[in-house]
Amino acid sequence: MNDFKIIEDEAYRKIFHNGYQQIAKEDSIAPATEPLLSLIVPIYNEEEHLPQFLELLDVLDVGIKKELVFVDDKSKDNSLSIIQNFPFKSKVIIKEQNLNQGKGAAIQKGLELANGTIIGVQDADFEYRMSDISMLLKPLVNDECDVVYGSRYKKNAAQVHRTYHYLINRLLTTLSNLLSGLYLTDMETCYKFFKADVIKNIEITSNRFGFEPEVTAKIARLKVRIFEFPISYHPRNYEEGKKITWKDGIAAFFHITRFNLFSKKESDYRLTLPKKYIPTSKQLL
Repeated sequence: MNDFKIIEDEAYRKIFHNGYQQIAKEDSIAPATEPLLSLIVPIYNEEEHLPQFLELLDVLDVGIKKELVFVDDKSKDNSLSIIQNFPFKSKVIIKEQNLNQGKGAAIQKGLELANGTIIGVQDADFEYRMSDISMLLKPLVNDECDVVYGSRYKKNAAQVHRTYHYLINRLLTTLSNLLSGLYLTDMETCYKFFKADVIKNIEITSNRFGFEPEVTAKIARLKVRIFEFPISYHPRNYEEGKKITWKDGIAAFFHITRFNLFSKKESDYRLTLPKKYIPTSKQLL
């Protein structure tokens, strides 16, 4: 895991990117910015419960200003029309994908559009309790950490689990921990919140449900502070619109192995990644 080579001196750092040696200047000091949460919401065929979901999300108080970034993954129902015609009070960005590509692709597009200092993902359902978000944001706003994971498996919150999905998720998290060196209880959680200068400088390539293991593997190599807190969780079933299947579980094992062991680490990050997040050449990557 030491093939992501970084050479540092007083003014420059050299990053070997896509096979070519490129030079990035020392980080400039950015002016203080008022905290803003960009909440990316991937949408695909959610019309049945979408109006109620939008009502709750629009009035949600997260403790700081928020913008909602909806990315419709070419829904076959009226989801996009419902969003476009909803009387939002929050700042809203709406984007329709040209083709159905998957949740990961929707998140990639959302990252391009997001303007916030903090960025997170919200599924368009009621599995996660939205009121938990403000608690997860506090250490980011207070600059106590750079990344926050909300865990469905820490025991200090109301949680209900289906045995099959519970066991698969715990296996996936254990494998991820072994390969990444992190100690998480829920790698596959939807509730991940990042400082924008972290997540916007990571190259994300997974189009479906591989986003979770990919971003975890790439975050693990950086010099970032990661917190994990318990959250409430009430899973929906397939009749209620759940889309992840056993095939995605098998694919997740592949993604964990690929992104932790075989990913080209020199091209996983953008040259604009702040120096403070880059480990020195002596650190294990």
